[in-house]
Amino acid sequence: MSNDPSSSAGDNVRQDVFTDFSPEIKLRTKKMMMWLIIFSIVMLFAGITSALIVLYGKLYWVHVTPPSALWVSIAFIILSSITAIMALRFTKAGEMRRAAWMMVATFVLGLGFTVSQIQGWNALSDKGMGRRVFTTADGQQYSRWNPLRELNGEYGVDYTIERNGVTLEKKGDDYFMPGDYSKPLTADVEKNFNASGALIAVLVYVHIFHLALGLIYLLVNTFRIHRGVINRDNWVSLYTGGMYWHFMGILWVYLFFFLFFIY
Repeated sequence: MSNDPSSSAGDNVRQDVFTDFSPEIKLRTKKMMMWLIIFSIVMLFAGITSALIVLYGKLYWVHVTPPSALWVSIAFIILSSITAIMALRFTKAGEMRRAAWMMVATFVLGLGFTVSQIQGWNALSDKGMGRRVFTTADGQQYSRWNPLRELNGEYGVDYTIERNGVTLEKKGDDYFMPGDYSKPLTADVEKNFNASGALIAVLVYVHIFHLALGLIYLLVNTFRIHRGVINRDNWVSLYTGGMYWHFMGILWVYLFFFLFFIY
């Protein structure tokens, strides 16, 4: 990742490929590059969510109440977008010390988001949504996604199970289609693996991976502010970094409501 040119003549900073171009061309080009990155990420998550939609109509599907840590993660990512916007505004105003502190705040809030995401998934895993280590009769251990019989909590409050878009009723330990109590579906339900848990985990951790790239870029830009590379006259990297960061926040808010309230 190349450094931007410093505004100070005495700075010994390697100049980037946009040195001889006008600020307008530099901004337009870097924005286009970032839009291409964002588009590729959109296509990745569109593929995963498409798989979820296809499986939703074919398998027993668990709707689980989102843990409080995932709600907290939304607060973290929204606040971090606000501090990122403030960092850019302070930079344009030449208030570089304040800009640096806003970048540090954005990074810390991003770490808080990541921790709350992991805590949220761990809470879901504790409810039976995750993987489990099983031991065979000959003592061999292997890991796989939990079958639905491993779900725990209060049915109708902590989780529900759907079949073909219809929420099953639970009476005692048995599951039934609504209004049809002559044929329990319990044996069929409990032998199925938790496909919704697997896809939630994939989406959470793929998002965390891409967010980690954003955290690295935040550190790089914070260092550039400290060096004077990013300044009142050279803030394009801060702008495009903000584009990526805001997109990751919007993406998570969409995924959260898609996973827990739409599907």
